[in-house]
Parts: sequence; structure tokens; C-alpha cells
Amino acid sequence: MQQSVIKSFKDLFSGMVLGYVAKIALLSLVLSGVVVWLFGGMIGSVVSSYLSFIPWEWLQQSGLAIIKVLISYMIFISIHAILTSVMIEPLLIKLIKKHYPTMPIVGSPDMKKSIIISIKAALIFLGVFLVTLPISFVPLVGAVWMLWVWSLLIKEPTIYDIHSLISSDTHKKLLTSTQSTIMAMIASGFNYIPILNILSTVYAYILFLHFVANKQKGEN
Repeated sequence: MQQSVIKSFKDLFSGMVLGYVAKIALLSLVLSGVVVWLFGGMIGSVVSSYLSFIPWEWLQQSGLAIIKVLISYMIFISIHAILTSVMIEPLLIKLIKKHYPTMPIVGSPDMKKSIIISIKAALIFLGVFLVTLPISFVPLVGAVWMLWVWSLLIKEPTIYDIHSLISSDTHKKLLTSTQSTIMAMIASGFNYIPILNILSTVYAYILFLHFVANKQKGEN
């Protein structure tokens, strides 16, 4: 896994990958803004109900502002992950040809299935995040917990798309392995850093690509 992590970081900061990241980030920002604008009132109402148990109004208002920002941020991350899944195949093929020129591309992700998996993962992620929101404020425990929650967003879609391109027999094993969860959590660490958070999902794809490719070559 260490070899895959290092190789993925080198790819991540190449001009080819950064150009792709910028394009997806801009589109995600626009779509996220539209979603928040359309549903901001409903989000505020739900959060207000969520905080109604707090006896002090000033604390309710402060909590409302913070949680609305957090939810807006999670919406951006979710949309970014979905768009990445939809648009990343050409980039992955270029990386495969660059690093593994003799490795055959066995197929292509089914677009409809890929979108469904990504949307399902995003809904599960948002649901778990909202239900367990208080845990995220617990020092240290909350930080690790959020890495795991973020991993729910990118793990299954990433494995499906990578598997569809180059693997015919590791999908099920990877999907249930501790290593895949750890890798997804590593990639999710970018979400803690403003601006660099746009690298998270793309890094996950590159990391899983190298991991699966090296596993097939017997190097993991």
C-alpha cells in the first residue's frame, strides 16, 4: 500500500491531473451553490428543529450558522464526488497507459450504474453525517469518525469504477477489505484542508488504481 500511496501523490500534483481537478471543482461549486440556494430554507428549518432542545436562543443561532455551513460543505463534497465518478474515466485511462502500458483495459464503467452507486453513497454519507453530527465535535474521536464517514462517500464508487476498467476478480474482496477503508480514509484527509479538499476524490481514484494494478502484478 505504501508504494501506491507515494505513486499516487506524484500523479496527483501533475499538470494533467490538476487541470482535471480544477475543472471538476468549478463545476461542483456552481452546482452546490444552486442546490444550497434552492434548498437553503428547508435545510435551515430542519437544523432549527434539530437544535430546538437548546434553551438559549443565542446558542441556537450560533449552532444554526455553524451547522448550515457544515451541511453546505458536505453538499459540495458529495456533488464533487458524484461528478468525479462520472467524468474521471479518460483521466484514469491516461494514467493506466502511462504507468501500466501492458495492462489491458477490460471494460468501462456502466454510466447509469456508476451514477446510481455514487448517488447512493452520497445519500448514505449525508444521512450518517447528520445522524451522528454530535460525534464530529468530540476531540480526536470526532476527527477519526469524520474520516470514516467521508470514506463512505468515495469507497464503493471508486472501487466499482476502477474494477470496471482493469480488474475482473478483486472487486468483492476490495469492497470488504480493511485496506480499502484505510485508503479511502487517507484520501478523505484532504477534506480537512480548505482548497485542497478538491483533491480528495481524485486522489482516492488514483490511489485505488495503483493499488489494484499493483495487486494484479503481485506487488501489494
